[in-house]
Amino acid sequence: MAQQGNPGIAGKRLPSGVSGPTGAGATPAHHATLKMSARRLHRLSRDKLLILLGLPGAIALLLFQYVPLLGNAIAFQDYQPYLGFTESEWVGFSNFSFLWDGNPEFRNALINTLILTVIQTVLVFPVPLVLALLLSSLAGERLKRTLQSILYLPHFLSWVIVVALFQQMLGNAGMLNTFLIQHDLPMIHIIGVPELFKALITSQVIWKDAGWGTIIFLAAISRIDQEQYEAAAVDGATSWQRLVNITLPALKGLFILLLILRLGSSLSVGFEQIILQQGPVGLEASEVLDTWVYNNGIIGGNWGISTAAGLVKGVVGILLVIGANKLAHVFGERGVYEK
Repeated sequence: MAQQGNPGIAGKRLPSGVSGPTGAGATPAHHATLKMSARRLHRLSRDKLLILLGLPGAIALLLFQYVPLLGNAIAFQDYQPYLGFTESEWVGFSNFSFLWDGNPEFRNALINTLILTVIQTVLVFPVPLVLALLLSSLAGERLKRTLQSILYLPHFLSWVIVVALFQQMLGNAGMLNTFLIQHDLPMIHIIGVPELFKALITSQVIWKDAGWGTIIFLAAISRIDQEQYEAAAVDGATSWQRLVNITLPALKGLFILLLILRLGSSLSVGFEQIILQQGPVGLEASEVLDTWVYNNGIIGGNWGISTAAGLVKGVVGILLVIGANKLAHVFGERGVYEK
């Protein structure tokens, strides 16, 4: 005798859009949506502590990095602070045309910025890699840690202190010239000489930041499989051959990635460092885009023109990152983002 079903359930019809106990009547898309929602709720429940911890940083990033981007509208206005965005006159691209056609000071700042960018990219950027290779070759761990601490220390000093230290050492009344005078030797003028300003800026950057930059390269070197070095040594490879054929290829991807990021900020060559030392050498030798924006915008009151210059610098930085990233793809590296 066939078993009869429960008439209380079989005799009732479920509302439209609600599946039965076995999911009968639901479409595959409906099931996929439910599963995706369940997974999202599960991840939110699992990671709620991390989300709460990251929320203040996300809010700060939004308020202080993305919301101020709206201020780029000033580049297209004859902006007056007492009138604000809504009342200031819109002038279109007049501020941009003024930069290129009628402002030799801006062109001078642009040329100085490009020269410093090339110098710092060629001379400063590879220094952390060289230091990391030298430190990794040291046998004693105690000596290695001591040298690392010495190299890292200048990074934590402000530019005010760094500039003051260089003035105390290399200024006209500094320790170097005091020593030379005491021994009846001619003085060496370094601080305040326009022709040596770019070399001075570059040496300060190397002394302050090169040691800190070695951290990333040392971490990458430590991840290289040591068995590769042992196998190469067994095969008779010299230290130079192990460096060229094992270490440098392993660091190529990281080096290209850091170079791309460096190019993105290449037109920012150190506002605080340069503004502190502009007085003795003059604007012609020391003016860069960041200091030009400050001198003309904050001090001179040319808000629209200065904002236009800052916007141009940002657009050029984006283009450099995109171009360098495409070049990284040509060499088979991932870069900042993949294709």
